[in-house]
Amino acid sequence: MEILEAYCLKTKQKEQMFEAIISQTSRGGWMAKGVTKDGHKMALIMSKANAELAIEKGLAKTEIK
Repeated sequence: MEILEAYCLKTKQKEQMFEAIISQTSRGGWMAKGVTKDGHKMALIMSKANAELAIEKGLAKTEIK
């Protein structure tokens, strides 16, 4: 995993995610929220292993609760 890629909520195209913040959902899943290079919102549902790997590699930050 070199970059986080997700689908843009506006254009429906798969793009690189910037300013990613990973949080745990109320049901126990993991989700990354970020923006595209154009500033459109995007979201990515991921496994716990991928979420921890992204945080470890510095691709995303965690949500502080």
